[in-house]
Amino acid sequence: MRAITIPEPGGPEALVWAEVPAPQLSEGEVLVRVAASAANRADVMQRQGFYDPPPGASPYPGLECAGTITEVGPGVSGWSVGDEVCALLAGGGYAEQVAVPAGQLLPLPKGIDVTQAAALPEVTCTVWSNVFMVAHLRPGETLLVHGGSSGIGTMAIQLAKAVGAKVAVTAGSAEKLESCRELGADVLINYREQDFVEEIRKATDGRGADVILDIIGAKYLDANVKALATNGRLAVIGLQGGRKGELNLGALLAKRGAVTATSLRGRPIEEKAAIVAAVREHVWPLVENGQVRPIVDRTLPMADAAEAHRVLEESSHIGKVVLTVG
Repeated sequence: MRAITIPEPGGPEALVWAEVPAPQLSEGEVLVRVAASAANRADVMQRQGFYDPPPGASPYPGLECAGTITEVGPGVSGWSVGDEVCALLAGGGYAEQVAVPAGQLLPLPKGIDVTQAAALPEVTCTVWSNVFMVAHLRPGETLLVHGGSSGIGTMAIQLAKAVGAKVAVTAGSAEKLESCRELGADVLINYREQDFVEEIRKATDGRGADVILDIIGAKYLDANVKALATNGRLAVIGLQGGRKGELNLGALLAKRGAVTATSLRGRPIEEKAAIVAAVREHVWPLVENGQVRPIVDRTLPMADAAEAHRVLEESSHIGKVVLTVG
């Protein structure tokens, strides 16, 4: 088969569409013929040499895919050859075929084509696990999403609104903020021109955000704590602004706040299966009834993965960039 390989870490040009051995199935896995995958910032970090795949995972980038099951391995039930699926992966989505643990499979939602479906697994699993399973966002509470126009952000807006929460977002341009407003965001903050701590306080009569979903990390740590409401929960899922920051424990203690930091890729397959099952139960009905939809900025051929990475690094996109296999 062909896959996007990374012979040496580097810029987007380091991605090479090449012939590689086809994957071999292990117990509990199925083989998926990939129709589409999607580009994520974790893929960019892997290409740069900063984010190696977990032990035993495919060496190729790609944390999600959609396609058709072509083989069912031993110990798998409930799935058959020919089923159209999308999947959460530890790697290997940038390829013509990928082996997937059965617990990480999702059926294609009704009304969603295979290209759109490729944009769903990573964002739905990340948002549902952090905002709802960990931070327990409830109806009537306020969620602050940093990077509201990103793939994660556009999904977080929709899911939070679907459960009756108020949503505030940060983004770096009027165009991106307008896209967030169209998805239902109530409070729009241009981080280049406004102080998000002041803006979230004004929007909540001084309370602050009950839950903050943060992709920035160290750079925003102190300000995020200031922006939290009493009993607020900060969920850190990205480190675009650095890995090490100073945490004011006194301020956190006074607010009875909580800080969590999670990643999805390296979790045991049992934990991933539990998250995928929760997404299928809670999110898939919202997708199928039209309350929630994948936001796809553009589609590109898999062989042009380098261009997808350039788009991500320029932050010129809104939603997801999908890669298709011809």
